[in-house]
Amino acid sequence: MTKKLQHLFALSGKGAKDLVKAVIWCFVCNVALMLPIGAVLFTVQHLLGCMESSGSPMDGFWIYVGFGAAVLVLLFVLHWFQYASLYLATYKESANRRVSLAETLRRLPLSFFGNRDLSDLTSTMIADCSSLDQMFSHYVPQLFASIFSTLVIGVAMFLCDWRMALAILWVVPVAILLTAGSKKIQDSFGIKNILNKRAVADCIQEGLETIRDIKSCSRQKAYMGKLDEKLASMEKGSIHSELATGVFVCSAQAFLRLGLATTILTGGALLAAGELSFLYFLGFLFAAARLYDPLGLVLQNIAATFNAKLQIERMRSILEQPVQEGTEEFAPQNYDITFDHVSFAYREGDGVLKDVSFTARQGEVTALIGPSGGGKSTACKLAARFWDVTGGKVSLGGTDVSAVDPETLLRSSSMVFQDVVLFRDTVMENIRLGRRGATDAEVIAAAKAARCDDFIRKLPQGYQTVIGENGSTLSGGERQRISIARALLKNAPVVLLDEATASLDVENESAVQEALSCLLQGKTVLIIAHRMRTVAGADHIIVLEDGHVAQQGTPTELMEQDGLYRRMVELQRETAQWKLSM
Repeated sequence: MTKKLQHLFALSGKGAKDLVKAVIWCFVCNVALMLPIGAVLFTVQHLLGCMESSGSPMDGFWIYVGFGAAVLVLLFVLHWFQYASLYLATYKESANRRVSLAETLRRLPLSFFGNRDLSDLTSTMIADCSSLDQMFSHYVPQLFASIFSTLVIGVAMFLCDWRMALAILWVVPVAILLTAGSKKIQDSFGIKNILNKRAVADCIQEGLETIRDIKSCSRQKAYMGKLDEKLASMEKGSIHSELATGVFVCSAQAFLRLGLATTILTGGALLAAGELSFLYFLGFLFAAARLYDPLGLVLQNIAATFNAKLQIERMRSILEQPVQEGTEEFAPQNYDITFDHVSFAYREGDGVLKDVSFTARQGEVTALIGPSGGGKSTACKLAARFWDVTGGKVSLGGTDVSAVDPETLLRSSSMVFQDVVLFRDTVMENIRLGRRGATDAEVIAAAKAARCDDFIRKLPQGYQTVIGENGSTLSGGERQRISIARALLKNAPVVLLDEATASLDVENESAVQEALSCLLQGKTVLIIAHRMRTVAGADHIIVLEDGHVAQQGTPTELMEQDGLYRRMVELQRETAQWKLSM
């Protein structure tokens, strides 16, 4: 049963077991709440007996007081266990759910993130998880417990008097069917509501990411108008969704109360005919009033569960994604990177690389050049197993990288990409990401080698200065040099450079290239560059055009050929002479 609950509600194994415990305790509490009715009936029976026998009402009074006190203590203890099983266990599972999502996302290939909207993932991690917290602490356990307790109490009622039981319970299946029958309508409005909320999140995120462009193009009013329109759609969708749920649930709850009227009429008729005692009639009235409260919750919880099902499916779509796996034992004899008839496509039918074959040897600098969109950055990321190839094989030291755990594989690589990612932390810790456990002296040495030390010491707190999100307080060149310092600190046997000096001025580019020349000694180096002077000293050059290897060889060999490499060199020489005419 726990396996089914795991799949149905996207729970961990422990979470499914805790859910069963919560249902059991809620069920016990629901049944135990019938005990006060028994205490009242016993007391009334005692008082009636005293009146008939002309005895004192105080006879045996303390026995009933003690019984009532024992019932209260028992209810307190049961509700304490119910509270622990509902809320404490739910929030532990909430933490596990978030960790599980994060671990799954960590092990997914980057192709997954390319096909999913970032704001949608953020919504799943935050909003959906919060909704599920409320569902498992307030809805699901009470729903199952109320169903089970209603069945048990209903059976007990039928054993006492089937006519009164039927008068109380006939409305229950009708009310449940009325609520359950609205599932398709609620799902329809729920999906639209989720899409409207995601559209608003997308618009806000887009505005934050492109605020400079919006202001520079004087598009503030147009952007705010679009945001207002999406907010209005979200508000309208939320109202419709709540209204659709409220109409069916409130109608079902109102219909449920008809049972109280039929109970009074049936009980009154049986009482008048002498077929039912007053105490039984009173007991059935109390039981009906007590029974309809959890049944009302059942109707609310059914509707809430319908809405939560959409969020569970969104979460399950992440948790059930195939993750990248492989061996954690990786000790290659060398670090040659080999592409063997590699093909790759981000989307089916849209190939980026087609039958690409080359080898980047250890101790050499291999450069990937070519027009934009030719597949250079893709090839570099395939070597690091950010994606898995769709055809052929990429190997490192003769081992297929798809058979190696991604994190194990990445320990062998230092990477500097064109899009630098920095964190809202100190400069020291941003560089230390290259090698955890590195001393401050080692971090500073790497920063000096990457020509970062001068500008870092000019910051307010030097190396302890907290930079803005993604290094927003630094220039593009400063951010790139910190990224290079991070790679220098890691000192891995494979170095992947994607436009590593693109944001640097000529003076700093020369200085950083000197530092990189020290880093690259004896390593396997795969470098991507658009400036031909950057790759002029490379040992081997691969020219990629439209996903194919158009040329490969040394710079001298390629200059002797009348090919793309030579045309690119000559074109850059011509553009170097270009002047702005007034």
